[in-house]
Amino acid sequence: MHERPLIDFRRDLHAHPELGFVEHRTTGRIAARLTEAGLDPVPLPRGTGLICDIGSGDGPTVALRADIDALPLPDEKDVPYRSTVNGVCHACGHDVHTAIVLGAGLFLARQARAGLLPGRVRLIFQPAEEVMPGGALRVLEAGGINGVDRIFGLHCDPRLEVGQLGLRVGPITGACDKVAVRVAGPGGHTARPHLTADLVFALAKIVTELPAALSRRVDPRSSLSLVWGRVQAGSVANAIPDDGVAEGTIRCLDEQAWHEAPDLFKSLLDSVAIAYGVEAEMNYVRGVPPTINEAASVQMLRDAAGRVLGPDAAVPTPQSLGGEDFGWYLESVPGAYARLGVRTPGDTSMVDIHQGTFDVDETCIAAGVGVLSATALTALWDGCRAPADEAVQPVTA
Repeated sequence: MHERPLIDFRRDLHAHPELGFVEHRTTGRIAARLTEAGLDPVPLPRGTGLICDIGSGDGPTVALRADIDALPLPDEKDVPYRSTVNGVCHACGHDVHTAIVLGAGLFLARQARAGLLPGRVRLIFQPAEEVMPGGALRVLEAGGINGVDRIFGLHCDPRLEVGQLGLRVGPITGACDKVAVRVAGPGGHTARPHLTADLVFALAKIVTELPAALSRRVDPRSSLSLVWGRVQAGSVANAIPDDGVAEGTIRCLDEQAWHEAPDLFKSLLDSVAIAYGVEAEMNYVRGVPPTINEAASVQMLRDAAGRVLGPDAAVPTPQSLGGEDFGWYLESVPGAYARLGVRTPGDTSMVDIHQGTFDVDETCIAAGVGVLSATALTALWDGCRAPADEAVQPVTA
């Protein structure tokens, strides 16, 4: 499968997007193409997403992951491959990620048949990245990374031009959790607040004091932040209500701070509630952990980009507080997540991801295939303690 068939494959997925956990057609299309290549894809137990191993069981195992779900957004582009599903489109580039991992897998399968693969490559086509806490947990439940020594993934980045690869050691995305607080107490007349728990005042203290207290109880380098999105209490001006709610998100870049956040939040909430004589219930919903890149894995991506795309291809990329469930994998095995340039060189327009107008310069697919293929080979040879094959420079599959 060369560049044109991969582009056609991506366009087919783009025209037929599917939301998280219902990617049945997408899974079938991927499985059919892998089976045609003589591989043996294994669907995940719940019906969408699949795993496919390439090569022998000897030597190290490197995983390449793609997410396959779309977003509940209308496609606003005027292109031949526009979404045919009302209100659903690939506005985050998951169709591109899927085509890239498929192309890399087909190239590496040929390497394996030629006896040039010093280990095993596992392709992971993961459902529901957009559904918190993420379809990566389904892969983990199914043993999808058992035996994996290192894992890699790419994400489209319209801020970067085709031929560039954004890299960062350490946190590249943030953790994101949701929290809801319900406050209750005896209501009453606003003329006699001393005979009630002044619930609105107490809720205001919770809303204002908790973000400041959280920022003082953790290392500021963790970038732990609490931002409220909804606060509601009462219905008239002269009555103190007996309940109120506040909802928001907690984001951070540090894994330890993320693990400690629920208990810390609960202790701070209780201290404020007790001080003002109200009862506070917390509903803390885990989202995803931060995606924290391992230095050695980032260097493998950097080396691969230099060989395949050129010496200046690898560029620094900023950390983001956006969530990405690739972080679940990196809690278990080392690896790295990179940002792939998808903007046409010289194009000054800017369309962000998660917009109905989002699209890519499709030459990025060949670039992504080359980088992931070369990275997998580098990681396998490194695991075998042998030098990487500098002659291998895959740019298509």
